[in-house]
Amino acid sequence: MEPLNTEFMVIVIALCTYFFAAIPFGLVFAKLAGLGDIRNIGSGNIGATNVLRSGNKKVAALTLLFDALKGALAVLASAHFIPGHEYTIGFLAIFAHIFPVYLKFKGGKGVATTIGVYLAWNPMFGLLVMATWLLVAKLFKVSSLSALVAAVLAPFFAYFLGVNPAIIPFTALIAVTLLYTHRDNIRRLVKKQESIIS
Repeated sequence: MEPLNTEFMVIVIALCTYFFAAIPFGLVFAKLAGLGDIRNIGSGNIGATNVLRSGNKKVAALTLLFDALKGALAVLASAHFIPGHEYTIGFLAIFAHIFPVYLKFKGGKGVATTIGVYLAWNPMFGLLVMATWLLVAKLFKVSSLSALVAAVLAPFFAYFLGVNPAIIPFTALIAVTLLYTHRDNIRRLVKKQESIIS
């Protein structure tokens, strides 16, 4: 009976994770603030960076916070109810943000949710990835470049910090996923046409 209960809880947590992490908070908060459909502004993305282009820093900060909470809460819930599944559930939260059922599977790029997942997996590791993002953003003022550098370096950070080895393949998978979500940004970076953080 116990394995059945465990399998049932895994299914429940996975479903709850997907439908919660798929909520497009950027779109919701922008509409509540009277900014209209954030998909019609800037890059058309639903993430915090594009919300910031609306000029409303508070809504952008709320979007960043709640998108990160998606990942962190999913990992913490799985650690409590189904320990041992934190890495799979964390990746599922990122996947749900990128491919939300509510928006016909056209969501954000997954950066803030990834940070939330990393912080919940291992705070020191998460802070190092976040610090990398901030440093690159400070130096080059390009959000996409910051995200890509932090994502690609994450597996190496996990290895050298000596965190749970199970994290490493997931960080590599997430890096590949974020490279995919930023494919248009990569093209613009190559052509030196990417917008900067103002």
